[in-house]
Amino acid sequence: MNTTVATVVIALAVLLMLASLVSAFRDRAMGMVLLVGFGVLELAVLVQAGLVIAAVAGGEGAHVSKGTLFGYLGGEAIIPPAGVFLALAERSRWGPGILAVAGFAIAVMTARLLQIWQGQA
Repeated sequence: MNTTVATVVIALAVLLMLASLVSAFRDRAMGMVLLVGFGVLELAVLVQAGLVIAAVAGGEGAHVSKGTLFGYLGGEAIIPPAGVFLALAERSRWGPGILAVAGFAIAVMTARLLQIWQGQA
C-alpha cells in the first residue's frame, strides 16, 4: 500500500472535515467548494483502492486479511458520494455536518487500512 497516497487521502479528508465544520457553524448549506472537494476526495480514494488491488494482485500483502482489507476499501468508496447525496438532501446546517462526519470516517478508515496493510490486526 502506498503510504504517500494514504497520507494525501487522510490530509484531504481532515481538511474537508474542518471546512465542513466551519460551514456548519456558520449555518450555511453545502456549497460548491465542499462538493468539488468531496469529488476530489472520492477520486483519491478510488486511486488508493486501485493501487491496493494492484498490489494484492501482484503478490504483496500476503499476511493481510483480504476480506477486511477489501471491506474497508469498498466502504471508503461509498462514503463520499453517500455523504454528498445526504448533504444535498439536507439544505440546513446539518448538511455540512454530515460531510464532517464523512470526512472523519474516511480519515479513520484510511489510517485503519494502513494498520491492516502493515499487519497490525
